[in-house]
Amino acid sequence: MKERLESLKSEALAQLKDVSDPQTLNDLRVKYLGKKGALTEILRGMGALSAEERPIIGQVANEVRSAIEQIIDEKQQFFLQQETEKRLQAEKVDVTLPGRPLRQGGVHPLNKVIGEIEEIFLGMGYRVAEGPEVEMDYYNFEALNLPKNHPARDMQDSFYITEELLMRTHTSPVQVRTMEAMKGEVPVKVICPGKVYRRDDDDATHSFQFNQIEGLVIGKNIRMSDLKGTLQQFVQEMFGPKTQIRLRPSFFPFTEPSAEVDVTCVQCGGDGCRMCKHTGWLEILGCGMVQPKVLEMGGYDPQEYSGFAFGMGVERIAILKYGIDDIRHFYSNDMRFLKQFARL
Repeated sequence: MKERLESLKSEALAQLKDVSDPQTLNDLRVKYLGKKGALTEILRGMGALSAEERPIIGQVANEVRSAIEQIIDEKQQFFLQQETEKRLQAEKVDVTLPGRPLRQGGVHPLNKVIGEIEEIFLGMGYRVAEGPEVEMDYYNFEALNLPKNHPARDMQDSFYITEELLMRTHTSPVQVRTMEAMKGEVPVKVICPGKVYRRDDDDATHSFQFNQIEGLVIGKNIRMSDLKGTLQQFVQEMFGPKTQIRLRPSFFPFTEPSAEVDVTCVQCGGDGCRMCKHTGWLEILGCGMVQPKVLEMGGYDPQEYSGFAFGMGVERIAILKYGIDDIRHFYSNDMRFLKQFARL
């Protein structure tokens, strides 16, 4: 048996010495050291040996196994090193090449427009006020001269959470909260940007969620002419110095008198085109003098103080400013659309 073990060792070492790939190495490992391998087959005959021969043969068998395992380990390390060198060579980087520029993001067009509007009014002495999007019915309607069952509530289809809690339909509640916080102090000059929610159809010109910016001014001797001058200044800074405005009588429960504001068409300059339906004007926002009852509920004496308010849809401003034809582009996350504004 000792001679068979020595012969097996010589045979195995000779074959392993010439191995040139990992698969052949693994096949030879199974052939000589596997459960059904040649070494196991020889050792099965140890039961026929005498007690004196078994330790000797066992020691020889261990030496044979160790010699075969050693050359297998050496070959495995050699193949592993070869594979590592090949991978490093394939992944080699030429450090002399110029770096690849990182793609920079851009401000979303709606955030860009909100920022521009805020900067214009901050320059006129306003401050920014914010409030909750989940609002109480009192602040969203009642304190704005819209008591329960008032027919004007139908103009703002609402998402109610409870009978007294809803997703705000405009940012006017922030104006009410501001008046309460000011406790009758003047002047009040705030703009209120934020998201609002209405059950509008999700089509090219409407969305159930959109952005508004509203403004409120309260003081002594505030007149309609102050409102018109403020809006004229705003549209000229937003759309260009030649832009003009006109006020058309309208109705809002929280302002009296009320008006819709049009601007000269940003595309044709007022000459008439398809965008303005050949009228030369585009509707942009609503405004008016604060209703005396709203002033009173906000803690201001309407006999002593007056004020004006206005509100605009940010998407509407962005559509006019950039010539966009579908409000849904703002929310589709289409990179082809958004990349255009990264360069502006």
